[in-house]
Amino acid sequence: MMSDAILLNGKQIQLTIERLSREVIESINFKNTVIIGVQPRGVLLAEKIHQRIFELTKQNVPFGKIDTTFHRDDFRRGKSLNAKITEIDFHIEEKNVLLIDDVLFTGRTIRAALDALLSFGRPLKIELLVLIDRRFNRELPIQPDYVGKIVDTIEKVDVEVRWANHEQEENTVLFIKE
Repeated sequence: MMSDAILLNGKQIQLTIERLSREVIESINFKNTVIIGVQPRGVLLAEKIHQRIFELTKQNVPFGKIDTTFHRDDFRRGKSLNAKITEIDFHIEEKNVLLIDDVLFTGRTIRAALDALLSFGRPLKIELLVLIDRRFNRELPIQPDYVGKIVDTIEKVDVEVRWANHEQEENTVLFIKE
């Protein structure tokens, strides 16, 4: 039997995005920075952070999207591949990269994103921003620099960010229990 529990509702997500945007503004010099969202759902969060940073600072920070499909260590394990688009139409060489994803779980997606990024050049620095950090499930030594919420979960619980497709829907972060 499946049951879902709301971890963050739409208002809480908005407040978290606002806080994360302000933390980034406080810490980063945007003159040499780019923002890159990890496909698929990290891009949705990255777009919201990018937009809010622009609204607050009027800084037009270059924005891109990166797909990790062919850089993952599990892409040959019989799963059908559903690659997304990588859109990086600027140089990342000697830039500060703010990499954004929705949920940090094992660290494998971020490791794959780092590998994919390096095919575009050598950044000066890469910082990681995530909405949800599932810190006790890490398989690789990857830690976020900016965190919306830390969640301590067991492996049999999924954490899913659901972005609204229509105005009638609400953004939510759910625990999905088996």
